[in-house]
Amino acid sequence: MQLHGIHHLTAVSADARGNRDFYTRILGMRMVKKTVNQDDVSAYHLFYADGEASPGTDITFFDWPTPREVRGTNSIVRTALRVNGRAALDYWASRLDEHKVPHGAVREVDGRLEMAFEDFEGQRLALVDDGGAGPAHPWDRSPVPAEFQIRGLGPITMSVARADYSDAFVTQVMAMRLDREVKGEDGVITRVYAMGEGGPAAELHMRLEPNLPRHQPGAGSVHHVAFRVRDDEYDYWVKRFETFGLRSSGPVDRYYFRSLYVREPSGILYEIATEGPGFATDEPLEALGERLSLPPFLEPRRAEIEKGLKPI
Repeated sequence: MQLHGIHHLTAVSADARGNRDFYTRILGMRMVKKTVNQDDVSAYHLFYADGEASPGTDITFFDWPTPREVRGTNSIVRTALRVNGRAALDYWASRLDEHKVPHGAVREVDGRLEMAFEDFEGQRLALVDDGGAGPAHPWDRSPVPAEFQIRGLGPITMSVARADYSDAFVTQVMAMRLDREVKGEDGVITRVYAMGEGGPAAELHMRLEPNLPRHQPGAGSVHHVAFRVRDDEYDYWVKRFETFGLRSSGPVDRYYFRSLYVREPSGILYEIATEGPGFATDEPLEALGERLSLPPFLEPRRAEIEKGLKPI
């Protein structure tokens, strides 16, 4: 049984208000859920996605008061966001210039046009041309024209100090397939693993960087990447991890989706996440993200939780 692509990616911010401003006002994404970290209710958990909060489109953030990350290997080092066509990339180059966001040039990497940039905390991002493949659900209140809006998550790039164990885990446990190897301009070899139908929305890229120091997490780092499964496939993955004898989280119900967490051999946290029930479970689709949402088991603590959060 195959994973179907990226479900979401969760990163770390030390500035929830600035984070919301960057991802909604500058990147034009929709805040589809304002909630809290279910394991640490003192921290916001903010979700940004497309107009319909589709699985595979959301980048999310835990708001923790922490110093910046120290970059290094054994970590996720770049998150791609998909757009459609060269005209979209040219639009984004101008838009990022307008908002004084540093970025690289539009260039071809592994047969696709892309442009690297960072958010205000050093979160490493890239816009990649997906050729318009797959559905798109623009947000009608975005400051970005519909044809240029971010369509969803693209390839997720991780760095590892040694590839053998991580490669075996990705292919044998996670059932991805090694699609190709690419040597970058910096001489680094990247292994590209595909899921499901493959393509930009269903790839994991693994950079082999044995000479880098180990990274230290902080603001601007990635906490975990989640891979998408259909609701009726979840139990299969729970049993699969048990069969391999892995130390995993076991089943976790996040209310908006069901989760299953495991660390691959280099220490990077992976999650399996279901497509449903979805973010419109506890608020109407047209009003997503406009108020603090809490799963039912936290609702009795709403007053306490709201008191501990800074307004954003």
